[in-house]
Amino acid sequence: MSAQPVHEDDPQDPQTILWGLPERERDEFLRQYRAAVEAARDDVAQYAALRLLLHRWSLVVVAANQPGYYEAVRDAKAGTGRYVPLEEALAAERARRAS
Repeated sequence: MSAQPVHEDDPQDPQTILWGLPERERDEFLRQYRAAVEAARDDVAQYAALRLLLHRWSLVVVAANQPGYYEAVRDAKAGTGRYVPLEEALAAERARRAS
C-alpha cells in the first residue's frame, strides 16, 4: 500500500462554500461573491474584502448546517428563545479568564 496525499477542500474556496451552503443561502452568497470579485478586479485593494467575505461565508456553511440554526436565528430576531444578555456573558467570560 502506498501513501497517498490527503486531499481536504479549502473551506474558504468559493466552490466549497457554494456546495456546502443550504439551497436557501446560495443566491445571496453568489450575489455577494460576484460583487466582491468585481470590486477586487477593479481595485486590488478590495482583495482583502473578498477574502473576508469568503471567510464569513465559510462560517455560515458551518452554522447553517447545524440542527436548529434557522430556528435560533428566527428566535433571536424576535427576541425570544434562550439567550444570555451580553453584559452577563462578558462578566462570565472575564471571571473565567481571571481564574
